[in-house]
Amino acid sequence: MFGKRGNEGSGKSVGLMPPVSAPPAMTPQSAMKSTAPEILAEPVRDTGGVRQAVAPPPLAPPAAGRRRQARTEQYYDTKSQVFSALIDTIDLSQLAKLDAESAREEIRDIVNDIITIKNFAMSISEQEELLEDICNDVLGYGPLEPLLARDDIADIMVNGAGQTFIEVGGKTIESEIRFRDNAQLLSICQRIVSQVGRRVDESSPICDARLPDGSRVNVIAPPLALDGPALTIRKFKKDKLTLDQLVKFGAITPEGATVLQIIGRVRCNVVISGGTGSGKTTLLNCLTSYIDKDERVITCEDTAELQLQQPHVVRLET
Repeated sequence: MFGKRGNEGSGKSVGLMPPVSAPPAMTPQSAMKSTAPEILAEPVRDTGGVRQAVAPPPLAPPAAGRRRQARTEQYYDTKSQVFSALIDTIDLSQLAKLDAESAREEIRDIVNDIITIKNFAMSISEQEELLEDICNDVLGYGPLEPLLARDDIADIMVNGAGQTFIEVGGKTIESEIRFRDNAQLLSICQRIVSQVGRRVDESSPICDARLPDGSRVNVIAPPLALDGPALTIRKFKKDKLTLDQLVKFGAITPEGATVLQIIGRVRCNVVISGGTGSGKTTLLNCLTSYIDKDERVITCEDTAELQLQQPHVVRLET
């Protein structure tokens, strides 16, 4: 059909221009018809018989999170290479004889040399961050150091090498820090518990300990912890609360505070009980502030937490 029409048309119009006719007069109806296709060219939806144009969805912004993740992976890969080279280079026995500041300077000098020799492409800020992280790995508690330095963090919860949560202002959020692997995490756990004469390994996978500042530590190691060592740190508050502050915060009534003051002064037997994080230690610390200064106080705790201000105190730990 199309071939025939083409042949017939070509035989009649070879070398001839078709006559130009004037365009038909524009009427309101034809104007509406001519503009209708432009309106309906966009996606439409039917809302009760009325067709409405739908704006196309905006283009999605570039995924910055993926770029950040790639940079983070590169940073950890570089850190692992530098750390391995440092361990092969440094004499740990000689390093142990230096004070903390001298040891830190020695590590920084060696790490700077390693970065220069291996020609790692790093900005100044990234290099400073790397130096600080490696110093913490060798001399301190590794990735935990920045979290321990923050006063606004109440709890640190590590679920294996790749996942760490912190509690800030009563809310639990995930932190960006991570450990090199589960071996590094377990090594840090062993370093913590060894300071109080304890150990954690496969034969003794559960251990309670404390940091030098009094923060409570609980470690659960494999095989009980399936995804790597589980480490929980309840940070020690530097500022001890008083009963007056508890009244101000609304945690206790003024009348209740008066009763507790009397109990603390007359040496009554008191049992304080409650769930985890309910404030047992906080309340007991408040009560001990009313013990006379000339009394001899003996404490016995699973993990030492009490902050006694009396001069004559004997602290025991099971």
